[in-house]
Amino acid sequence: MYMENIKAIKEPKIVWVTRSFLDYRIPVYAELNKLCKGKLTIIYNGEVVPENVQNKAKKILGKNVIPMTGELKIKSKNQSYSNVANKGFRIPFQPNLIKTIRRLKPDVIVSDGFFQWTYAALWVRMFNMRRIKHVMCYEKTSHTERNAGKLRTWYRKFVSRWIDAIDCNGVLTKEYIQNLGYKKKLTLGHMTADIDGILKNIEKVSEVEIADVKNKYQLSGVNFIYVGRLIPLKGIIELLSAWKDAKITDASLMLVGDGEQRKEIEDYIATHNLNTVKLIGRIEYDKLSPYYKSADCFIIPTLEDNWSLVVPEAMACGLPIACSIYNGCHPELVKPENGWTFDPLNKENTIQMLKEIISNKAKLKEMGCNSKKIVSHHTPQHAAAGILEACKFVLNN
Repeated sequence: MYMENIKAIKEPKIVWVTRSFLDYRIPVYAELNKLCKGKLTIIYNGEVVPENVQNKAKKILGKNVIPMTGELKIKSKNQSYSNVANKGFRIPFQPNLIKTIRRLKPDVIVSDGFFQWTYAALWVRMFNMRRIKHVMCYEKTSHTERNAGKLRTWYRKFVSRWIDAIDCNGVLTKEYIQNLGYKKKLTLGHMTADIDGILKNIEKVSEVEIADVKNKYQLSGVNFIYVGRLIPLKGIIELLSAWKDAKITDASLMLVGDGEQRKEIEDYIATHNLNTVKLIGRIEYDKLSPYYKSADCFIIPTLEDNWSLVVPEAMACGLPIACSIYNGCHPELVKPENGWTFDPLNKENTIQMLKEIISNKAKLKEMGCNSKKIVSHHTPQHAAAGILEACKFVLNN
């Protein structure tokens, strides 16, 4: 009934203004473009989005992909993706962006977040004569925005009058938006991993490849895996501290990734003789599958994340999840039947969780199957449908 109601309304012409995007967005663009009958255009920063990702977008959208260059910006010295949110600032201005949007004459503009290039969507919405509508995709939570400050919070409340609907990542994002006093249309679920692509790679993994990984890193017992950047924000040292104090001998921990904290992590492992912890380093995305297949449980001890895409990726690989309570995706993705949530800042809680997982080794495979079932409801099709629902609602109300 939900999809039938969407189809019953005229397909809108959508212009998605996004400063940057990566591979995981491509399937969502493809599905949304199908739903609106080829009326989707993407405008983005051609100097920021990797060339191979741009080529993928062009393959599905053709001439409806518009890269822009020459962005001007003011930013603080401490602006970094490794920092806690709102500890720095960046104010961008893209010449001709507003002009380009107006030339395209969309029915709806879709933007990403309150900042970045959303200023252009707000400007067009504020001064347009054709009543162009504005739908924003948003992914922050009350936890990630705990340091937002009065000025940022005031700005978000003020500009909300020119945002006709917001598509939220999940329930924690929805709660934050409602706490801002936003009372217009809210939909859920625009963030998703490339589940289909992951499943294709996983199916190709042979038993020989799995054995090679286990032998190379001497994995034994319950095998945990972390995939992501090695930065303080991800809580790796906090996890290793709990691992050390738990005196774990019947499990292994693979840390896959690289980053500014690698040397500190290496030194910590060596200093405390954590022989069961294996620092794998960076592995290309297309070569990750044997590592996922060699693991029994995925663990993410992040201290702050909006929505970790590695979680649905690991679920699609058939792994149960041990997820930090500071990860915005846990209410939707991590249930008692497929995983555990824990507080990485509470060492005793983390130790208890690790021991419980190890003691439940026999149940992990079944829990991994439950992960697959849960993540099957968080697909690019689901994400595109949520965005289109918001677009059609604002046009008809």
